Amino acid sequence: MATIGQLMNRDLSVVTEDMTVKQAAGQMHEQRIGSLLVKKGNDFSGIVTETDVVRAVAEQDDVAKTSVVQVMSSPILTVEKKLSPHYARDLMANKRIRHLAVSDNGKIVGILSARDLLAYFKTMSKEVS
Repeated sequence: MATIGQLMNRDLSVVTEDMTVKQAAGQMHEQRIGSLLVKKGNDFSGIVTETDVVRAVAEQDDVAKTSVVQVMSSPILTVEKKLSPHYARDLMANKRIRHLAVSDNGKIVGILSARDLLAYFKTMSKEVS
């Protein structure tokens, strides 16, 4: 059985706390991703997702002046890379989220998205049929 660590994206896309929602949205669009880790110094302070950006556009007067800190989720919800995709799927469903930070002994080493899980479970269902 696969582990979360085998499915995760190891390329950590990062923004700093002083960046705006507009800048974060531009980076997500350019990189074709749905989430960015927010960094403060050497540590991650939160995660900003496409859902956070949409909410900010709907609720804020000017996303060009709105900091990612104002819309990010914090603390970051993490899962250990050795856990099963089933665990991640259930956690995402229960928390109503689409991105999880993946950790190895407490250090964030990747991001797992609902798309990653969908691709995995689609492959698994084809193997069963």
